Amino acid sequence: MPRIGVGMATLSASARSSSSRTFTAARVRWDRLGRVAMLCVLVALLYLYVSAGVHMLSTWRQSRHDGAAVASMEREHFALLHQREALTAAGTLETEARQLGMMKSGEQPYVISGLPSN
Repeated sequence: MPRIGVGMATLSASARSSSSRTFTAARVRWDRLGRVAMLCVLVALLYLYVSAGVHMLSTWRQSRHDGAAVASMEREHFALLHQREALTAAGTLETEARQLGMMKSGEQPYVISGLPSN
């Protein structure tokens, strides 16, 4: 019978160790949970910083594009102002009309014929 008692003691000890193992496995590992939580926070912060950087880069590119468009429109505006000044000059209207073959009232028209063809 001593063997049975030893076996029972061994059995109850192994039963206790297995129950303590399940109890240990069911315990929350706060250090591991804390690391996972900090990793999640780090990933969220990294996402926020990267998205802000991408937005700033996009805004910078758009401002450069808009600045180039404004410069082009300013050049066109100054060219149109110079063209307007040239067209509103005193002799411009008469010169353009004579190039179209018009003449003032009372002028004598001359027709030259018989010229050699080039």
